[in-house]
Amino acid sequence: MKRLDGKVALVTGGARGIGRAICEAFAAEGARVAVADLREDEARDTAQAIGGMALAMNVTDFAGIAAGVKQVEDAFGGIDILVNNAGIFNMASIDKVTVDDYRRQYDVNVGGTIFAIQAVVPGMRQRGGGMIINFASQAGRRGEANVMLYCSTKAAVISITQSMALELARDNIRVNAIAPGVIDTPMWDVVDAQFAEYENKPKGQKKREVGEAVPLGRMGSPADIADPCVFLASDDARYITAQTLNVDGGNWMS
Repeated sequence: MKRLDGKVALVTGGARGIGRAICEAFAAEGARVAVADLREDEARDTAQAIGGMALAMNVTDFAGIAAGVKQVEDAFGGIDILVNNAGIFNMASIDKVTVDDYRRQYDVNVGGTIFAIQAVVPGMRQRGGGMIINFASQAGRRGEANVMLYCSTKAAVISITQSMALELARDNIRVNAIAPGVIDTPMWDVVDAQFAEYENKPKGQKKREVGEAVPLGRMGSPADIADPCVFLASDDARYITAQTLNVDGGNWMS
């Protein structure tokens, strides 16, 4: 028997990178997966590859999140697992932070997490429980120069995870988070390019440096994150809630 047989999962930001790897891993473990992403064509490609359902979703459209959740519930009969993976990164020194960038990062990374949880909880209660996995970051464990907004949003995700886990425990809904380290995805190419500008380095140098600095000696892969996500979503983690699991090759010790 596969670990997620009979389960329905909704993965935001599921079209590529870590999100796609999670969708693939969930499907391999028997789950029916709804791939939600702003990039509808890529979401469709991922869904077709795993036999899942594609869903256009902009997590800054909070009413749209609720509509998308209902669409999945109508198609699959409910949702057992929510993975709040959608997120964005942008860096700026304090003199260059804009109101638009502040609102965008908080709307995606924090608001998208909160209102996706709000949307799935009623159905999970009716089904007798569920599993919610939020995506934090090692950046949520500590501050970093010129990355104030991103770091603070990911610290907020850790706090949201703890608060929601305590609130929803009586409903048999477990809430945990994963804090990835440096993972080799298209998003890290964006990060590398921004660090190149702020630290006056050639493109690719920051990415190489952070990989070499990891105690295990390399950047992580999306699969390195997807496997722990399967664990947290499964009954193997039935007595784990309110935790943020560091998956970072040893960068952060707790």
